[in-house]
Amino acid sequence: MKLKLLLIAIILPLISFSQNVTGRWKTIDDVTGNEKSYVEIYEQDGKIYAKILQLLTPGDEDKVCEQCEGDNKDKPVKGMIVIDGLSKDGKEWNGGTILDPKNGKVYKCYITLENDDKLKIRGYIGFSLLGRTQYWYRMK
Repeated sequence: MKLKLLLIAIILPLISFSQNVTGRWKTIDDVTGNEKSYVEIYEQDGKIYAKILQLLTPGDEDKVCEQCEGDNKDKPVKGMIVIDGLSKDGKEWNGGTILDPKNGKVYKCYITLENDDKLKIRGYIGFSLLGRTQYWYRMK
């Protein structure tokens, strides 16, 4: 019995850590395959958010979101919140939105961990069949 409790005490934190989406992630450009930005995913009040820490494409460091609407209109992309308000639902985080600063559009979004270091991000309109998937990679 004590051995079982000891194993649970050791394994449970490892499982919890492996399902953690928070941290710093590297994004990849869909077209070129080059590194595009560094993003930090963080949890606040039980919801997940992501903000851009650094833009990696030369010349983009001071880029603003010209096509964004509302509060993000003409604001710097660096520091912008791009994932907003996802809630945990089993192994998935969903119910929030993702902003594409390239075109200023906001999409419904869900994210799931493919493994400890690979995050699947799906942005879509209406239902998830109409959308685009990206993969982000954990920074070490």
